[in-house]
Order: sequence, then structure tokens, then C-alpha cells
Amino acid sequence: MTAAPSRARLVGLGRSDFADRLGEAIDVYVTAMGYPRSTARQRRSLWLEHSYRPGWRSVGWLDAQDRLTGIGYGYWGGPGQWWFEEVRRGLRARRGEPGAVSADWLTDYFELTELHVHPQAQGSGIGESLLRALARDAARARMLLSTPEYGRATPGRAWRLYRRAGFVDVLREHLFTGDPRPFAVLGRELPLLPTDHPTHAPE
Repeated sequence: MTAAPSRARLVGLGRSDFADRLGEAIDVYVTAMGYPRSTARQRRSLWLEHSYRPGWRSVGWLDAQDRLTGIGYGYWGGPGQWWFEEVRRGLRARRGEPGAVSADWLTDYFELTELHVHPQAQGSGIGESLLRALARDAARARMLLSTPEYGRATPGRAWRLYRRAGFVDVLREHLFTGDPRPFAVLGRELPLLPTDHPTHAPE
């Protein structure tokens, strides 16, 4: 009997599935971000380490040929983690400035660590499907992420997705240790709803 043709679909990735498809996942990441291929080796060990953190979840998008074309994962954030400490440093430095937000954002949150779609598959709603799947089962009160600032350029697809989903400014023009690029830290309360698109975080 001939097997029925596959179809493009969203899938949950357990730790073993994630490890099995890690090469594909990092290829999507490197291609989507325009990074050199040499980035893959360092990211491989880091992503595997992340998969053992509390609250870790991953989802992927498979095309009709069962190839991974989208990847997303995250975990519960907290003290002692590099990203948490970096963002807390940034929030403390801005404390008292006009528009500065409360460090309460760094409590009870799910860190959206990676969300990438292969350039050939972008613009078809895959990123939003991955985002909503992770938010739905985050088991935390809010979700936080960081993304490169766009400067004078037009905001790209990632920025438009996060704004559509209601993510607000938590920290802008932040410099993470070891990276010269400015980043924005965005967040939103969960659950993630299709409406309500604020542009600034509450203080």
C-alpha cells in the first residue's frame, strides 16, 4: 500500500526529537539570521543545554517533505540565568528614567529563547503559529523575548509579528555583554490573545 502523502504541520518536539533534528533547527536559525555557518557548533551545545532547563518546550514546523522549516523554543526564566541577569542589569540601569518599567516583568515568565522560520517559508503564518503554540502552554504569567533593534530600517517580519501579538517595550537599545548590537526586550502578559495591541509596557 502506498503511504499517504505528508502535509505541512506544527509539531511538538520532545527533548529527543529536538536533539535528532538539531542540525535542521540550527540550519534554519543560521539561514534566517544570516549568520556564518561557524555559528552552528557553539549553538549546538548551548541549545542542548537549554533543553534541560525547567519549563523547556519546543515546537517545529514540518513541510510536506517532513523537513523542518520553523523552530521555536523557550523555558522558564529566573535568577542565575545569563539572559535574566543581563536584562535585570539593563532595567536597573534605567530605573528612575522616564518610561522605565518595573523589574516585576522578570517574575513568573517564560523566555522565548529562539523563534525562526526559514526565509523560503516566511510570510505564511508559520512564525505566529509557533509563537502561539509556545505561549499556550508556557505555564507562566508572561512571556519575554529579545530581538535586534531595527534602527532606521523598516521593522521586519519578526517585529511586526510581536507587535501584532501584543508584545510591548520592556527595555530598548539594550547592549548584551559580548554583543555590539542594540537589542529590544519585549514582553506581554499571558494568555496571548488575538486582540489588544498596546505599544508601551505599563510601568
